[in-house]
Amino acid sequence: MFARISSPAVLAGLLLSLLLGGCVSSGPGKSVDLDKARETHIQLGLRYLQSGSENRELARHHFQKALELGRKDPQAHHGLALLYQADKENAVAESHFKKALRYDSKFSMARVNYGAFLYQQERYRDAKAQFQVASEDLTYNRRSYALANLGRAELRLGESDAAEAAFMKALSLSPNMSLAQLELAELKFAKGDYAQAKQYLDRYSDKNRQVPQSLWLGIRIEKIFGNRDKERSYALALKNLFPYSAETLKYQQMMAENEQQ
Repeated sequence: MFARISSPAVLAGLLLSLLLGGCVSSGPGKSVDLDKARETHIQLGLRYLQSGSENRELARHHFQKALELGRKDPQAHHGLALLYQADKENAVAESHFKKALRYDSKFSMARVNYGAFLYQQERYRDAKAQFQVASEDLTYNRRSYALANLGRAELRLGESDAAEAAFMKALSLSPNMSLAQLELAELKFAKGDYAQAKQYLDRYSDKNRQVPQSLWLGIRIEKIFGNRDKERSYALALKNLFPYSAETLKYQQMMAENEQQ
């Protein structure tokens, strides 16, 4: 695929020049220009899809135009899968994910997005299968992301040892991956390895914004180590930043239980 072009207007101008140019002529250049026109439609579709819900119909138009130029184009099917997923049309979205992978079984980006789609539907074993295949693609430039998501699916399936291995491998490829750092901190805490849990949480906190999960874990870790000031700091941030989170409720329940003792 040729280099990305940031502006939909520039892409549209390029598409028009292709359609008015060699695409309608005969000879070897025709197929090349048709390929470029199809790719341009796909890029336009993705740009419109990313730019907000108000542009989804434009995105749909360009993905469908791409399929008119090549009905087995995996990237066009992938684009439509993402679009229908955003529209909550899950059955149609899944059909396009499957077509994208049928026409290109090595399309790891589509496989990971399909896995994320399955994960959102709590189909964790199916999601794991997709993440597993993508994580074994040594040419995939976001392999660490596939591994981290593999670990998340394995956690949901109760496979904590396999999940830990996946998160560790993700960090070996991308040492600053926040998802893997936070999940490893949780896993180490659950195993009673509080020192390692704190190390992973500190690595996460050093470069990432706090989320309810990290703050609640910080409260529990600092409580174990008896660091009252740090525990209170985490608790204050949790209550102020995320007052209605499930983690805040857990903290309040913990405090109520302590008062009863």
